[in-house]
Amino acid sequence: MAAVNTEDNVYCEAVLHGVPPADDDDDLQPRCQEGNIQGQEDEFLGPHPDYDEEEEERKYYRRKRLGVVKNVVGASCGGMILYSVYMGLLQMQLILHYDETYREVKYGSLGLEDIDNKMLMGINVTPVVGLLYTPVLIRFLGTKWMMFLASGIYALFVSTNYWERYYTLVPSAVAIGVAIVPLWASLGNYITRMAQQYYEYVNYKEEHVQEQKKVPKGACHHYVIIFQSVFYICFHLSFVFAEFPMVLFLNNYLSDYNHTLYNVKQCGADGKGVIEGFNKTVLHQLPRSMLLIEVESVLMGAAFIAMIIFLAMCGAAYRPTEEIDLRSIGWGNIFQLPFKHLRDYRLRLLCPFFIYSGFEVLFAVKGLILSYGVCALGMEHLWLLVMVYGLASSACSALSLALLLQRLPRQTLLLGGAVVHLVLLMVLMCWSSTPKKLDQLPQLLILVALWGLGTALNKTSLSTLLGMLYEDKERLDFVYTVYHWWQAIAIFIVYLWSSLPMRAKLAILMVTLLVAGFCYWQMEHRLVKKIPFRLPRIPRPRHKVKGYRYLEEENSDECESDKSDVEDEDEEGRQAEEERVEDASSQDSDSLGPERGRARGRRRRQDDTAYEQAGDREVYD
Repeated sequence: MAAVNTEDNVYCEAVLHGVPPADDDDDLQPRCQEGNIQGQEDEFLGPHPDYDEEEEERKYYRRKRLGVVKNVVGASCGGMILYSVYMGLLQMQLILHYDETYREVKYGSLGLEDIDNKMLMGINVTPVVGLLYTPVLIRFLGTKWMMFLASGIYALFVSTNYWERYYTLVPSAVAIGVAIVPLWASLGNYITRMAQQYYEYVNYKEEHVQEQKKVPKGACHHYVIIFQSVFYICFHLSFVFAEFPMVLFLNNYLSDYNHTLYNVKQCGADGKGVIEGFNKTVLHQLPRSMLLIEVESVLMGAAFIAMIIFLAMCGAAYRPTEEIDLRSIGWGNIFQLPFKHLRDYRLRLLCPFFIYSGFEVLFAVKGLILSYGVCALGMEHLWLLVMVYGLASSACSALSLALLLQRLPRQTLLLGGAVVHLVLLMVLMCWSSTPKKLDQLPQLLILVALWGLGTALNKTSLSTLLGMLYEDKERLDFVYTVYHWWQAIAIFIVYLWSSLPMRAKLAILMVTLLVAGFCYWQMEHRLVKKIPFRLPRIPRPRHKVKGYRYLEEENSDECESDKSDVEDEDEEGRQAEEERVEDASSQDSDSLGPERGRARGRRRRQDDTAYEQAGDREVYD
């Protein structure tokens, strides 16, 4: 046999060199051709000699990391552009509609002031019920498409200003109120999810990443801090860009402070409402309608750019199979998830800080900038005060990175921002600005910048803290829904207290801040003592279809009733095991007797099974 192989090799080599041996045998030629074909196939299908699998894998995950960075930058820039357009247009609209001459000349008896009141009511009141529909929207649309849809609603609001009527402005304002909580819940979850993905792409060789197990505790904290800081650095610049219409267009038509503040007698802590006695005419000349259309067209273009950024630059937050898993859960379970999250004492004790977070950002504009700043300096300095606030907030958002550099405890920045605001509230309680005194500009700029510092620490630290506390949660949509819903409640309260004396507003802010600080200290104290908390659990999806993701072995001898019985038994076993783990980690389990705890576990298992079966019937029927 060896001799035959040797003879074949000699013949093939001779044929390749073009000189066949003299004793050419006809049987050797087919075998030689077959060997050549086999060698060519091996060369074509085999690995390239220069192929380095480890290097290609490294390049692949580097591209994945760059894609995550692109997603974070896209979401940050999209949110910044969107709110720049929204706040800039709303500010310009309210100033123009406030002027009596503008209303009478442009719109006559249309009742523009009443329309503005209804519009503000729609923006501030509608988010109060956001906790009821936000989980359903996120379940139906997903995180990325929820951001895109919300940006489209903001663009719709801009477009309605081409034809300012009750039936255009008020419905679009209500739509914005509906979109506020889902937009911010999706943005907060998206940034945190990108941090988790970036960790996976950096540590792709780790065993727990390859097997898609839970990451070690604290592994994603660095990336959560960095990405949340980047987001708020970009977002707070929206206060700066929102003043561009004011600087480039409207400021040329505003009257000076001697006219607008002619009847103003007191400001700041001595005042009541926003600015008492402010002149009803603030424009010395009416802007041309064509110029207004041009400004609104530029804002409309910017809103479309924000929509395109969300659509093109932001990738999916979850894999398609993970979105399928969420949609396979019943509507009843999805609706209950935010309320179930509130059973966790960590989230409950953070609720006062959520409320204060809504208070302080509205007070910065309506209280500090208007009642203290504009009341003393006039409307022509409004853009300067808002820009300083936005620049200070954006720059100080980077202070969260100190948690990485100096290894500071996470309590430092959140409580540090609270201390800054507490000191400023006491100063504002005792000091009032004087109307028509321009020499107070440096003091007001310092106050506004320091308030921006506290805002940056508050917003960045809260979002980062939620990402750290719930790092082992697969979906944080519902956690951020609770956070921004409480913010919406606070904004609604600020809308209601507009006519209160300034000192009453400052007192409410101080009490809320002190309660928030105490509750947060209590939460950290419980965590240090390792008091168990109740981690909310998203119900496990049950898939009975045979799809590309959920293939099962077929058993032709098994009837449908046998299959369903086996599935029910397996599901009950899994639920029982999960409930035992959940009850063991619950802070309330120690206070219940063993018999009562077992009864409660049986009832919960029955309820979960009923909900999941109802969801399955809804999805697959």
